[in-house]
Parts: sequence; C-alpha cells; structure tokens
Amino acid sequence: MLGSLRSIVQEVNAARDLSAVLEIIVRRVREIMHTRVCSVYLRDKQLGNYVLMATDGLNPKAVGQVHLAPGEGLVGNVVTREEPINLERAEAHPAFQYFPSTGEERFSAFLGTPIIHHRAVLGVLVVQQEQQRRFDEGEEAFLVTLSAQLAGAIAHAEATGLLATIGKQRRETHFSGIAASPGVAIGRTHIVTPQANLSAVPYSECRDIDVELTLFQQALVAAQKEIREVGERLKCDLSPEERALFDAYISMLDDSSLAVEVCNRIKQQLSAPRAWAEVMLEHVRRFEAMSDSYFRDRAADVRDLGARVLVHLRQQQQTDREYPDNTILIGEELTAAVLAEVPREKLIGAVSVKGSSNSHVAIIARAMGLPAVMGVQDLPYETIDGVDMVVDGYRGDLHIHPGAELKRRYDEIVAEEQQLARNLDHLAKLPAVTSDGHRVRLLVNTGLMADVVRSLERGAEGVGLFRTEVPFLLRDRFPSEEEQREIYREQLEAFAPLPVTMRTLDIGGDKALAYFPIEETNPFLGWRGIRVTLDHPEIFLAQVRAMMKASQGLNNLRIMLPMISGLNELEASRKLVERAYRELLEEGYEIVMPPLGVMVEVPSAVYQVRELAERADFISVGSNDLTQYLLAVDRNNSRVANIYHALHPAVLRALQEIVTTAHSVGIEVGICGELAGEPGGAILLVAMGYDMLSMNATNLPRIKATLRAIRQEDAHLLLQQVIHMHCAEDIEKAVHSYLKKIGLKKILRLPEQEKKTG
Repeated sequence: MLGSLRSIVQEVNAARDLSAVLEIIVRRVREIMHTRVCSVYLRDKQLGNYVLMATDGLNPKAVGQVHLAPGEGLVGNVVTREEPINLERAEAHPAFQYFPSTGEERFSAFLGTPIIHHRAVLGVLVVQQEQQRRFDEGEEAFLVTLSAQLAGAIAHAEATGLLATIGKQRRETHFSGIAASPGVAIGRTHIVTPQANLSAVPYSECRDIDVELTLFQQALVAAQKEIREVGERLKCDLSPEERALFDAYISMLDDSSLAVEVCNRIKQQLSAPRAWAEVMLEHVRRFEAMSDSYFRDRAADVRDLGARVLVHLRQQQQTDREYPDNTILIGEELTAAVLAEVPREKLIGAVSVKGSSNSHVAIIARAMGLPAVMGVQDLPYETIDGVDMVVDGYRGDLHIHPGAELKRRYDEIVAEEQQLARNLDHLAKLPAVTSDGHRVRLLVNTGLMADVVRSLERGAEGVGLFRTEVPFLLRDRFPSEEEQREIYREQLEAFAPLPVTMRTLDIGGDKALAYFPIEETNPFLGWRGIRVTLDHPEIFLAQVRAMMKASQGLNNLRIMLPMISGLNELEASRKLVERAYRELLEEGYEIVMPPLGVMVEVPSAVYQVRELAERADFISVGSNDLTQYLLAVDRNNSRVANIYHALHPAVLRALQEIVTTAHSVGIEVGICGELAGEPGGAILLVAMGYDMLSMNATNLPRIKATLRAIRQEDAHLLLQQVIHMHCAEDIEKAVHSYLKKIGLKKILRLPEQEKKTG
C-alpha cells in the first residue's frame, strides 16, 4: 500500500483548505481499503469534544452534528487510549454509542486510529464495514501509518483555514511556540522567504491587476532569455539529452495554457508571485502523483523551472522592500543574516516556524534583546504578512489581530520591563560580588558592533565570547585578512584594556555559509568548528593573523578554539597560532603572544579536561553545545525541545567535574553558554566555582542583581541540594523556589509563565 499512501499524502498536500483535505482522506481511504465507510472526527479546541467533520458512507447530514467527549463512545475511547481500536462487532462493545442521524447501525466492523500531533490527539480516523469481521494487521498498520503521516497536514490546514476566516473578520487568534528570547513585542509582521522557494511564497493580493500582469510577462521573457543564454553557453559541455531539457523549459514557458492559468489567478487579485507559485506547485504535484517513474522524475524539472521564473518575478516586483516601524520578522527558518538585514531601530521581534530556544538565531535574538518565539510549527506564516501581532517571548505565545484589552495588558508588561531596566541601571558600575564578599567577573557574548555600547553601559568586564562567524555569515564571500583585522580592531579598542576572547571560526551545524556549503546528513556530528578550520589552514591562519594584527598596542586579545574533542586538535591549532605569531614578528609587528584557550563542548573533552588544562591557558565551557551532546538532543529541533534542559543532572555534574579538575591544575574557568545568563543557573555556577560568567548584554543587570543579593554559602547549600536530584524538572522547581524565597523572583521578572520549553 506504499504507493497508495504516497498518493494520498500528495493529494492532501495539494489541497487548498481543510474541507478539501478531509474530503480527499475519506474518499481515498474508503476506495483503497474497500470499506463501506470512512469518517474523520476532529477536536473542537474550545469545547474539547471531537466532532464528525467528514464522512464517505454515513449520512452526510450528520457532519458537524455528532459530538463526542474524550472517553465517550468508541471514538472517545480511541482518544483517551491514544491507540487503535479494532472490533469485529462494534455494537457489542460496552462503549458503543448509537447516533440515529449517522445511519451507522448497519455497520459492525470498526477500526479507529488516533491522529496525534505534538502529543495531542487532533482527531480520529475511522473505517467501518457491514459484515462482522476484524480488520487484519496490514489494514490496521496502513491506517495507523496514514494517520501519523496526515497529522501535520491536517493541523496546518486547520490553522490556515482559521486564519483565513479570522483575517477577513480581523478577529483575535493565538498560536503557541517555544519561548526563545524574553520580552514582549507589539508590532506588524514582515514575512521573509527564500527567493526561489515556490512553497514559501506568502499569500498576497495585488492592488493593480494590469501592473501585476505586466510584471508577470516581463518575468517570463527574462526567464526565457536567461535559459537560452545558459543553454547556449553550455551546449558544448552537454549531451543531446541534457540540451533537450533547456528546450523543454523554453517550450513550457511558451505554453499559452500555463500563462493563462497564472493570468486568471492574477485577475482574481492574487499577486503574480503567489499566482505563479500556486500554478507551478499544482503541476509539480500532478507529476509526482503519476505512476510512471519517468514522469515522476520530471516533477523536479517543473519545480526548477518554477523557481527560475520566481526569482525574476520577485526582482521585477520589488528590489528593496520598506520595513515598517515596529517590524516583527517571521520566516520558516530565520538566520542571523536575515535579522541583520532589518534596520535595528525598526526590528522589535522575531518568529521562526522551525528552530528551538537554543538554536543559533535564538541566541542571537537574546544577544540583541529581541523578543523571539521559535518552533511555531502550525503557523501558516505565508498568510499573515503585514498583520498586527503580539510576540510574547516569556510564554512563547503569538497573538494575531490582538484586541484592545489584550494590547492594554501587554502595554503594561512593556512598561514594567522598562521600569525594571531603569531600576537596575545603577548596578552598572558596581562589582558582581555576593553579599558575603565572593567576587565573580561578568563578561558578554558579542558578535556585532551594536553590542559594544550596550555591553559597556551595563558594566561588562570584558568579552567572554566574540562570535567571529557573524561577519562571515553577513557576507557573500570570505572576508579578507584586512577586513577581518578592521572588525577585530574595533572590538578590541572598544573594550581595551578589558580582555576580549575571540573564538576562531565556528561554522557548520546550524551556521552555514552560503558561499561555503556543507552538505551533511548529521551536521552537528559532522564537519564543524575546529574540524573545518584545521582542514583549511589558510582560513585559520588568515583569521588568527588578523586577530593578532588587530591586538597590536592593546594586548587584550585572547583566542579560543571551538569544538575541541582531543589533544591532537589543540596541539595542531597551537602550532598554527605560533606559526602566525612568528610570521607577524618577522613582518615587524610588535605584538605579544595571546593566551590560547579551549572550549569544552563535547563529552570527550569533559573526560580530558586535566590534559587540556595542562596545555591551554584557560578553559571556557560552551554549555549550549555541551548540553546538546550530553543529552543527544538537536537543539534546533522543536520536536525534542522539551528534552533539552541545561539543568539536567548529568549536565550539572559534568559542569562541576570540569571546573574542579581545571582548578586542580591552576587554570581559570569561564562559561559562555546561555545557562550563565539565567539567575538560577548563575547561582549554581558560582557555587561550583566558575571564575567568569559570560552572557548577552541584556542579562548582565539581572545577573549582577542576583549575585549581589545572595551569599556564596547559600549558593553552595542550593547546589548540594540539587546536584543529587534525578530529573531536571525537580531541579528547576528547587531553584525557582529558592529565588522566590530570597525575594528575587518578582524583582527579576521570573513569573511562572516566563519560560515554556515546548
């Protein structure tokens, strides 16, 4: 049944709304399984009941009329059990409930499977037969598989339909994601999509149909010209079959029926990019649904052609879009480069359909003090361009078309945040010292020049992590040695004489360079961090030379190596750094050899801390990646975001082991992960003995306020209480209880709802 399964999923993905999705499901499942009935029940979120939403075989007048609570009837039992129910004689089951309006008294055989999405039962898929028989294992397995495959599509169709209805009425609605960066943003959405992704073109209507039709024709002509030129340029290198592909592209663009389809949609006031994307995706799905493998393979050609024209359409339509004041940026998968494109004075919030609270873009958002929500998987973002929205970065909530009362409540929260910031301003020039006299250095994580002023105003004692990859991510090529020198010099001068710790290029994982692609099945366990730069010494040498040149006369540079998993990588890196140092001395630069440190981010480094500490000048823990690798959780994956927990007992014990071992050989230890910027995390780290905590500038005041309000002795008692606990949730409760007990929870704005992990 694999072919049937694939064809149903493709048809569902091509459907325009929820009713079409459900109609396809009940009709196709009934055909394929040769049953008399197929029905779908969906959850009513407001009432909590499950409603008959579509059927092929029961009385169609019963649709929307039959409601079942969880546990009520056979369908309600499927919901509460969260597993299939397969019965030979449904009417004999004690939970059987008869609804005269459905006409289902004729059917004995019953098979119902739950449709589960994000751990919640979204609905129930049911098939029925007149004769008394038990559906066999293959049939049950097919229905279970189909339910799992369709759950996401149904949820997305539900959300899209809800927004379409609400959009016309401008009614308030709500979506939930993962709290990624604290704060509240009240503004207007701006959708960002890849230039050539047909599936990501946002829904938009056009104001002037004639202008849009002209743009479409111009884009077609430009695409035809480009394809002809490419085909001509490559004709000597291509086989006749490959040259024929270019001819096929031209032929498709010349096909008047294709243009007519698009023009008809534009005349219905769709924008040209959206009309083109809809038509081309329909053609792609038709090819994908064909049984002949040759024609199925042509779907990729159609998609490629569609992408080529789409790029021209977007270039024709707009070169530079104006960003409104109070912009809330929304995309399928935001990146640091996308955030940097928006003028900072206009950007107030960020929302990403993919990702989690520990993804790279979430960390950048926190560093910028930008409220952000990640992993809003059910959000049909392409339909909400330019609408009013509230982003609640404490709860992970989005409110579309917020009403006056909701806006008023969030305005009060924004005012409270501003007052809290003013209340903590006086701490900037005071040291981070506990009430019983223990001194801790607080540093900042930076990556942009915009961070500098904010960091110094808030009392940063240096830079614990300068993300050198950010300038690389913002360019379309590798920056030259001189360009790097200028960037690094600005940072070093701004903080001098305070230390600036620069991490060598850390790409790979979720940080990809468009001009240096790394295609891997498992990027976080692959070619990333120091592995890339040791394989490309020309990149590494240019970078460390630029760093050391920039430090001339300042001598406040520290170099840090990411993703070190063994001594051989440290030694290989040190040899290159020493080589660059000697070269610069020979060239006449008056510089001192900077301290060279190691980031402890992978489990192997935890168990070699002693050897690493004996050969390095300092140790810094990257707790974000260390947590990821210890718990085997991809921190960008919203499906497992609830498993990622920096207060997991295994993480805390590893952190304690690192600092204890490094101190035993006389090496200072810092930490530059997100845990250091959380009040509870900072208390535990100070109790463990960490010398330096590095965090984003936004968190500096509240961490300083936290440390000045506690005694180190009490922090030790808290650590001893939680280090032997067995689960992260118990540890978090104990830490929050401590913060509340000492009166910090309200001062630091740490309500129960502040952080939602998934």
